[in-house]
Amino acid sequence: MMEKGLSEKQVLKELKNYKKLDCSYSSGKILGSMCTEPHPFAKKVYYEFLTTNLGDPGLFRGTSILEKETIQMLSSLLNAEKAYGNIVTGGTEANLMAMRAARNISNIEKPEIIVPASAHFSFNKASEILNLKLKIAKLDEEYKVNVESVKDKITSNTVAIVGIAGTTELGKVDPIPELSKLCEDENIYLHVDAAFGGFVIPFLKDIGYKLPDFDFKLGGVSSITIDPHKMGLVPVPAGGILFRKKEYIDVQSVYTPYLTEERQSTIVGTRTGASVAATWAMLKYMGREGYRKVVRECMETTKFLAKKISKIGLDLITKPELNIVAFDPGDTYEVAKKLENLGWLVSVSKNLDAIRIVVMPHITKDHVKKFIEDLEDVI
Repeated sequence: MMEKGLSEKQVLKELKNYKKLDCSYSSGKILGSMCTEPHPFAKKVYYEFLTTNLGDPGLFRGTSILEKETIQMLSSLLNAEKAYGNIVTGGTEANLMAMRAARNISNIEKPEIIVPASAHFSFNKASEILNLKLKIAKLDEEYKVNVESVKDKITSNTVAIVGIAGTTELGKVDPIPELSKLCEDENIYLHVDAAFGGFVIPFLKDIGYKLPDFDFKLGGVSSITIDPHKMGLVPVPAGGILFRKKEYIDVQSVYTPYLTEERQSTIVGTRTGASVAATWAMLKYMGREGYRKVVRECMETTKFLAKKISKIGLDLITKPELNIVAFDPGDTYEVAKKLENLGWLVSVSKNLDAIRIVVMPHITKDHVKKFIEDLEDVI
């Protein structure tokens, strides 16, 4: 650290040089990210609430009220009359909170969780941090969790089963209705990781897409992860966790004697209220109609991309269910590297040996056309 600080102009000049090294969503060349350029209105609101800290909500009562209202709006989106939860840092923290709640309400000495082979890596973290034995259920031919495989792994130590609504690699929606019935029959906690699909599936269903129920409409669903900083167009970090019952969130609360409220349920302590305010603002500003429009456009671009990939002779791994396309380019890593040299940032699925593209709102059909031209040149 320097003894004497630089001028504002000098600091901004240095920052500008570092910023040039970053990729930009506006280029349309970030093809593998589940995040996107936040809506300008969300960024404006986020800035207005930068100084708020919901780790100590009594000091920021207005923002705390916004969080409660935000959770209620998300509850409505996910077909709950009333749910309980928080806006957190992202899907990882949300999934950790769900697994912690499932473990704590069980009082089982050697707790186990069952997750699909397609589950997000946050469940590996949960296993390690929360001392949960992780059991992996197989997938079926459609890359969705095989319910029979889940059944085979249930023991008296099972504290939670996880289903995915929008898998990270392929955007697949697990058979959550079947998992819900299984969990109701076996009295097991069911968590749905809809970090990606939570802001996609409800709006696709609105416009006529045939997708399974995945939310609190199903009696066996205990908690849901949903990320506003993905298709919700909110700045990072903004994840969401919703619990069906108040005791699920209460059971993980930690005593905080020096803060304005004595109990804290989130994994992190200090947390910005800016994410809450931005999520609240976007839900109010966009409404279902606005999000339907965004999702519809993303799916039209997804179909366009899938058709173009097939037309140049490459095989899709599976028919896209949400706005994610994965395909076999031949020599996956070599093709991905050549695309990167041309400025295209794709994602490589190691499990599938495929290139994966998430068709977020910053990707247009014009971007797709240019990408296909470059892809043809490198395969």
